[in-house]
Amino acid sequence: MAASRAGSAGLGRWLNAPWLRPFGMLALLILAWDLAIRIFDVQPYLVPKPLDVVLAFRSDGPLLLREAVPTTIATLGGFALSALFGIPTAMLIAGSRTVESYIYPLLVFSQSIPKVAIAPLFVVWFGFGIAPKIITAFLLGFFPVVVAGVQGFKALDTDMRDLARSMKCSRWQAFTMVSLPNALPAIFSGLKVSVTLAVVGAVVGEFVGSNSGIGFVLQRSIGNFELPTMFAALVLLALIGVVLFWIVDLAERLLLPWHASQRHVFVATT
Repeated sequence: MAASRAGSAGLGRWLNAPWLRPFGMLALLILAWDLAIRIFDVQPYLVPKPLDVVLAFRSDGPLLLREAVPTTIATLGGFALSALFGIPTAMLIAGSRTVESYIYPLLVFSQSIPKVAIAPLFVVWFGFGIAPKIITAFLLGFFPVVVAGVQGFKALDTDMRDLARSMKCSRWQAFTMVSLPNALPAIFSGLKVSVTLAVVGAVVGEFVGSNSGIGFVLQRSIGNFELPTMFAALVLLALIGVVLFWIVDLAERLLLPWHASQRHVFVATT
């Protein structure tokens, strides 16, 4: 009897596991999708059934996986450039009012320019290779890293600055032991946003000029009214974004186990 109660309790804990909840929500959304199509008699050329999307995955799965490779490469390239240039730019803006007055307004102004409008220029300048996709992904992912980094570097408590000065720390020591650890949580928040926007940027670049990638598959599917394939490509694109977001989140947990947010996650999962 006690063993059965213990087994039921273990099953209940497993069903209430945090990692299982998104899958349950996804199953409910798919069920609602299927019911809405049946109830409102939505035609297949408008919205396909979930089963048709699954069949599209089965038939076009190898093609979709193959086309996902250049999209992922462009996303990772743009994201890497966003981190490589965004974090130092945030350091400069946060450390100098003069630099902030010159650069920050220009960065804000650049975000009002639709990337779809300037992406054809990159095709003209750099050709139909992977470079325009990486640049477009970089332009979309760069700004969140800068904004979050500036906020993180500026949020340093003045008492911590005074403590570093009182201990006669050099600028490099004050940066590595005080400023950077304080800014890392905000930087990782910006990186999480950046990596998802980099996926969008890579697809935008593929829309403009490409003969490969998920963006190319989406364009071809829309032109041929192959909606199940288009939805399958969208699902795969979302999976790429989720996996990359999870990798950045995992890196944050490994590198910042001391931060309050990570301690909260640890307590919640245990």
